[in-house]
Amino acid sequence: MPESDFSSARPGRPSPPTWDWERWASVGCWKSEAQRGWWRDHRLVKIVTDSTADIPEELVAELGITVVPCNVHFGLETYRDGIELSKEEFYARLKTSPTLPTTSAPAAGLFETTYRELAGETDQILSIHLASALSAIYSSARLGAEAVSGVEIALIDSGQVSMGLGWLVIAAARAAQEGRSLAQIAALVEDMKPRVRLFAALDTLEYLRKGGRVGRTVALLGTLLNIKPLIEVRDSAVLPLERVRTRRRSIRRLIELVAELGPLEELAVLHSDAPQEARRLAEEISFLHPLERILIAEAGVIIGTHAGPNGLGVACVIARY
Repeated sequence: MPESDFSSARPGRPSPPTWDWERWASVGCWKSEAQRGWWRDHRLVKIVTDSTADIPEELVAELGITVVPCNVHFGLETYRDGIELSKEEFYARLKTSPTLPTTSAPAAGLFETTYRELAGETDQILSIHLASALSAIYSSARLGAEAVSGVEIALIDSGQVSMGLGWLVIAAARAAQEGRSLAQIAALVEDMKPRVRLFAALDTLEYLRKGGRVGRTVALLGTLLNIKPLIEVRDSAVLPLERVRTRRRSIRRLIELVAELGPLEELAVLHSDAPQEARRLAEEISFLHPLERILIAEAGVIIGTHAGPNGLGVACVIARY
């Protein structure tokens, strides 16, 4: 695999031995079923990501995912994303702040501490992060991993944001719970990466104006003409797709874009402080994917900062065949 996508933090180090756990069990090396279960859990690959993945908290807990918080800056005030600043608090501050908040990567030392703590539970870690072209998070994770010995740490640059990243992490965590090896899980994620798509419909150009991405005149005209921009995130790039007039048309276009992809493995509806509209969109799009399997997730600081409140989006994984 290309070094920029999937890499071991300490190249050249031999991989840990592969143990035949069932054979050990069959010859009575485990004194109890509880002991056998502990060792099985102990050897599972641990999955790490950062808070920009926007994975719902209940899934994070269920799948045993470790989330390293990014930093969010409102002026001179700094908060740890998801710990000292909830999404609800973030959007409340965003609506009243005269300037856009900024984000920064977790320090390499925080990644190092995280990996060292997990090394007490496993000998293999897979760390999957926000597109490296958009943030220093991946570089920070690499520096942290290089400082840790005694555990094999692999890093993957997702090339994605929000639940585009989140779906890769969820797939990795599910595979880890099934007992797959680090190499198998990394291969699964790399296979999935080109099949991930993320589309978003912005409700306003105002936050793009604040971020310097469009001029004041363009933003004003956009407001007067009720223009709703659509964007796509693919291969580490945020791509402008088109601009449509009216909210209803932008949502319809979102659905059309997803329908054009064909059969899907996974589908998530994203929103930036618009939960009711997200639920309605999930119902409207359920002809493409079973409603009970559509995940609704609130977008965090990466999408929220530039989309502003009331943004809607879809993150999906195209079926392999």
